[in-house]
Amino acid sequence: MLQASRLTPVAVMILATLREADMHTYELVRLLKERRDDRLIPLQKGTIYHTVARLERDGLLAEAGVDRDGNRPERTTYTILNAGHRALEEWVRAELPRIDRPSEFRVALSEAHNLERAEVIDLLDQRRAKLVASVEDHHDGLTAAAERETPEQFLVELRRQSALLDAELAWQDSLHARLADHSLAWGIAEIPEHIKKKHRVSKETTP
Repeated sequence: MLQASRLTPVAVMILATLREADMHTYELVRLLKERRDDRLIPLQKGTIYHTVARLERDGLLAEAGVDRDGNRPERTTYTILNAGHRALEEWVRAELPRIDRPSEFRVALSEAHNLERAEVIDLLDQRRAKLVASVEDHHDGLTAAAERETPEQFLVELRRQSALLDAELAWQDSLHARLADHSLAWGIAEIPEHIKKKHRVSKETTP
């Protein structure tokens, strides 16, 4: 079985989408594009088809059936296996606390709802400690530069990064508060029924 650490972001998005419902590859591509997930990962058909085949070979998903729509070619429907559920969760669990892989973090954050609320809070707390340390390092660097009378033009990038870290920390504290006080609905069970129907998400198709 493919280790979670070897999953690509594309593979993670595919597994997460199949966790909602069984579907064929064409539908996977359509749904990912409809949700604008191309903001997070490249959505090239060839890559997605290749990744689906690899996930099947590695025992994370399997064929659930074959259907035909009119005169169109037969399409194979895929389902996520228990090993796929575990691999998805392990990947999100590993990437969510990190601050050194921003692209992977964005995917992990988009799929964080696959983990329990309490675990997400804990993982974000781990990430917060790293963010605080980085914020302090940047602030210390700016203070030291000021004491050395370093010309401002050499500190433009450092100031930008310091501002981004401050904003990131403020955003994460806001998310943490909403998760902690349950003002943010989390997990399939907390999604209103009419929204589930609109997005074809059900308790039956998602563990």
